Amino acid sequence: MKVFLNKIDLSHHIDALKAEGNTIGFVPTMGALHNGHVSLVNRGLRDNQIVVVSIFINPTQFDNPEDLTNYPRTIDADIELLNTVSNSKIIVYTPSNEDIYGDQVVSESFHFEGLEHEMEGAFRKGHFDGVGTIVKRLFEIVKPDVAYFGEKDFQQLQIIKKMVELHQIPVKVVGCSIYRAKDGLAMSSRNARLTAVHRDVAPFIYKTINTAKAKFGTESAEVVMEWVSEQFKAQSLLELEYFVIADVATLKPIQIKSSNNTYRAFIAVYAGDIRLIDNIALN
Repeated sequence: MKVFLNKIDLSHHIDALKAEGNTIGFVPTMGALHNGHVSLVNRGLRDNQIVVVSIFINPTQFDNPEDLTNYPRTIDADIELLNTVSNSKIIVYTPSNEDIYGDQVVSESFHFEGLEHEMEGAFRKGHFDGVGTIVKRLFEIVKPDVAYFGEKDFQQLQIIKKMVELHQIPVKVVGCSIYRAKDGLAMSSRNARLTAVHRDVAPFIYKTINTAKAKFGTESAEVVMEWVSEQFKAQSLLELEYFVIADVATLKPIQIKSSNNTYRAFIAVYAGDIRLIDNIALN
């Protein structure tokens, strides 16, 4: 497996592969890889001859310095896992901060037509500027034909699609279904930091939003949101940060339910000091 540490060598190699007629899939990650990431890589391998996987913990998208410090770093295990998928069709890019940002680790400022102000944007100041900055730069370095993102970060997915549209970046962005553990918990690198007690109770998140989906078919959004809030008040090990039912196109919270609109429920929960997010399509 080829592993590149700097963008110049990687870019030259990709140019050569493209000159031979290969299409390039891309899966950007922050490492601590799990089967959810593997599912994205496998999708990329089905669609393309080569898949580039970047492993870079992007400092500009963390609003909490402690979260950045504690984020799991498992590069050797990550490469070993990717080797089990394919040792010839996967390229790994593990840049330094300097390779990505040069001398100044700062975000660009982006406007995503309001998508950035909802949910995660409201609770994590500057987060989507950091996301936009790193994804745009990685697209410029890797020059992929197709890029794959998990729907667990659905708001991020919508924002990246909007960035590609606004900046006319020649890449197709594909969203892939949330990969879940058998008990329903959405796979996340942060799950590895859960205590045994919090890991046992964490599937309550998916169980609750799944029931909320059923209720949304017959109840108003207000009733469903109140019901979810009550469920978490009774669950002392989990703290609800937000539960929002939003229009998929605008990500704005629902006002009046309409059969013409598509809705999704979004949730953020603290399990101890670990923040978990999830979402589910409602109609």
